[in-house]
Amino acid sequence: MAWASLVVAGLFEMFGVLMINKLHKDRSWQSLVLLFLGFGASFLFLAYAMKTLPMGTAYAIWTGIGASGGAILGMVLYGESKDWKRLVFIAMVLGAAIGLKLIS
Repeated sequence: MAWASLVVAGLFEMFGVLMINKLHKDRSWQSLVLLFLGFGASFLFLAYAMKTLPMGTAYAIWTGIGASGGAILGMVLYGESKDWKRLVFIAMVLGAAIGLKLIS
């Protein structure tokens, strides 16, 4: 259950990052509320996962999901560069997160 919570925390982290971009573009109170809800939920699920998972592992995977997911969403939704080198490094981040899961 802790691993599932950690993945959900990472997904909420990605949502929070999207809301930062949305808030930057339209400055609405709805974007601000969604930003706080996204990051708040992310921290709650991360805290739950850290009850049983080691802090370093949980934090590394959480940030890996958020960072790589944010980069992928930027490519898909906002036309950011899809250069092969960028994709290789995103894959390396995800590979490291999977590696931490396998050894934990």
